[in-house]
Amino acid sequence: MQRAAWFPADEQVRKMRMYGLMMKNGIEEYDDFYQRSVKDPAWFWDEVVRDLKLQWDQPYSKVLDLSKGFAWPQWFVDGKMNVATNCLDRWADDPKVKDQLAIISEGDGGEVKQWTYHELRETVARFAQGLSELGVTFGDRVAIYLPMIAENVIAMLATARIGAIFTPCFSGYGAEAVATRLKDCEAKVLITADGFWRRGKVVKMKEEADRAADLSPSVEKVIIVQRTGREIPVHERDVKWEDVIHKEKTLSSVITDADTPFMIIYTSGTTGRPKGTVHVHAGFPIKAAFDAGYGMDLKQEDTLFWMTDMGWMMGPWMVFGALLNGSTMVLFEGTPDYPQPDRLWELVENHRISHMGISPTVIRTLMKFGETWVDKHDQSSLKAFGSTGEPWNPEPWFWLFDHVGKGKVPIWNYSGGTEVSGGILSSNLMKPIAPCSFNGPMPGMDAEVVDEHGKPIRGEVGELVMKHPWVGMTHGFWKDPERYKKAYWSRWEGTWVHGDWVHAEEEGYWYITGRSDDTLKIAGKRLGPAEMESVLVDHPRVLEAATIGVPDPIKGEVAVCFAVLKPGDSGDEVLVKELMDMIGDHLGKALRPSKIHVVSELPKTRNGKILRRVIKSAYTGQEAGDLSALENPKAVEEVRRENEAE
Repeated sequence: MQRAAWFPADEQVRKMRMYGLMMKNGIEEYDDFYQRSVKDPAWFWDEVVRDLKLQWDQPYSKVLDLSKGFAWPQWFVDGKMNVATNCLDRWADDPKVKDQLAIISEGDGGEVKQWTYHELRETVARFAQGLSELGVTFGDRVAIYLPMIAENVIAMLATARIGAIFTPCFSGYGAEAVATRLKDCEAKVLITADGFWRRGKVVKMKEEADRAADLSPSVEKVIIVQRTGREIPVHERDVKWEDVIHKEKTLSSVITDADTPFMIIYTSGTTGRPKGTVHVHAGFPIKAAFDAGYGMDLKQEDTLFWMTDMGWMMGPWMVFGALLNGSTMVLFEGTPDYPQPDRLWELVENHRISHMGISPTVIRTLMKFGETWVDKHDQSSLKAFGSTGEPWNPEPWFWLFDHVGKGKVPIWNYSGGTEVSGGILSSNLMKPIAPCSFNGPMPGMDAEVVDEHGKPIRGEVGELVMKHPWVGMTHGFWKDPERYKKAYWSRWEGTWVHGDWVHAEEEGYWYITGRSDDTLKIAGKRLGPAEMESVLVDHPRVLEAATIGVPDPIKGEVAVCFAVLKPGDSGDEVLVKELMDMIGDHLGKALRPSKIHVVSELPKTRNGKILRRVIKSAYTGQEAGDLSALENPKAVEEVRRENEAE
C-alpha cells in the first residue's frame, strides 16, 4: 500500500466547503456522500447549484432528462441562466463584494493591472455593447486569439453576455492552426493582439491573425488589442479594441437557456482535424466551479492561479472556477524562470496566491535551480497546489511538497479533460494523500476501471470509463455528432470511454499510467508508459523521459525510451546500460526496452504536456496528425533523426 505523505487535520476538514455541503445534507462520511452523488446525480447537481447560489432567470423544472440517451443528457430542463451574470453581476451588485479584486494580471515584464468585480462587470458590459454594434448576435462565433491578459477574460464574458459563442485559441498557434478553428466554427469575429511579451522579447501575433483571417471566409472583423505598441499592418476589416468598448452604453446579459452553447474549445486530434467540444451556460462553468470550490476548497477570500493558456481547458476553467466562486484569479503572461528562476515564487508572494496550479514538467524544470530561489520568497499564503495534464513521478512531487510547501500544502492531483469540463479523478483534501496519486473519482463522477470486456477490476491496469452523464459533459463536437459518439460511446453501450489507462489499488489510491492509446503490450503484458518513465527519472542524471511502443515481430511490441538529461550531461553507453538495468530490476527483464535514446528535449505543448503520439509517429515514420499544440518542432526532428541513425 502506498504510504500517505499529507494528512488533513480534523479542524481543516470541518472548515472545507465539501464538508459543509455534506453536513447540509446530513451526511457525515465522505464515502457515503460520494455513493449518493453517483447513485442520484440529479439530487447531487441540484444541491451543488443551490449551494453555489446561482442566479436563474427562470427556474428549471427538472434537473435531468435522459430521454435522448446517455450521450445526450439535458440538464436543468426549462432553466434559463447566463454565465456572465453569475460570474459578474451578482457580485458587482453586492456591496460587500463589488470592490473585491476579480483579476490580477501580471505581464512578462512585471507590470501589474487589477480589476474589481464592479470594474470588470462595467468593462465587460461596455465591450458587449461594442460587439453588438459590430453586428455580433445570438449564436454567432467569436474567436479569441490573445495572450494571458485581462482582455482575454473580458472578451470571453462579453461574448457570453450577448448569447454568442467564443472559441479560445492557444496564443502560440500559427496561422494555419488558428484558421482550422476559425473555419470549422465559422467565426464571424477574430479578437487578437499586436503581439505579446515572452522572455523580454515581442512575439508577433497580428501577422499570424491576418493570415488566419485571410484563410477563413467567415471572418468579417478583426479586433486588435494594442499590447506591445508595435507597428502592425492594417486592413479594412480591422478595429481597435478601444474603439469597440462603448464609452457610454453597457449591455445587460441576454437571457439564455441552460443548454445554450457559450464556448467551443478545440482539442487536438491524434488524426484529422481538431475536435470542437461544445459547452453550455449551465455546464462547463458549474463543473469548473464545483471542482475548484469544493474539490480544491477555493473560497471567496482566496486567490487562484494556474500556469496555463486560455486555449487549453484549464484557462477557461480558472476563469469560471474563480469568478463563479467570487474569488480572485491571477493571469500571468510570462514564463516560470524569466527573468530569474524565482519568478513563480515571487508571483505567489506578491499576489498572496492561495491555490496554485502547476505541471510536473514545470517543477522538473525549476527544481534543477535548487531551493534557494524558493526560500527567497514568502510562500505562506499557499493552501493547495493543483496539478493536471500528466502523471507525476516521485522526485518532483516530493520537491514541490517538501521544499515549496514545507510538507504542509497538499498537492491536489486532478485529471479529466476538455470534453469533461474538469476532473474525473482528483485528490481528496478530506483524506490522506499519497505521492503522485488520486484518491479516486470526484463526487458526481460515476467512474470505474474496467478490463477489455468492460468488467470492473482492481489491482491491475484498465480503461477509465464513466457509467453515467455529468454536468459539464460536452454537448458533442461542433456539427459532428457522429464523430463524438464514435470517440466516446461506441465501445460499450451507455458507457463513456475516456481514453486513460488507470491502476486502481484495492486500498483506494488510483494512478493514471498514460493514455490507453499510448499503452504498450509487451509479450502479452500491458504497461502504461508512465510506469517505465518513472523508473528512468529516478536516475540522478535523468531530468525527464518518454516511452513509446513500436511493433516487434517476436514480442508484438517493444518499448523505446527517450531520456533528457540534466544540464551539462551528454550521456554515454554506461548510462544507457544503467538505465536498461534499472528498468529490468524494477519491471522485469522481459519489459526492458529495446532502445534508450538520449535527446536534448521532448516534443511538448507550451503547458508542458509531453506528446507521446508525436514521438511515436516521428520515430516510426507515420503521419503525426494535428501538431498545432506543439511548442518545440525541433524536438520532433531530433526524434526522427534518432531512428534514421539506427
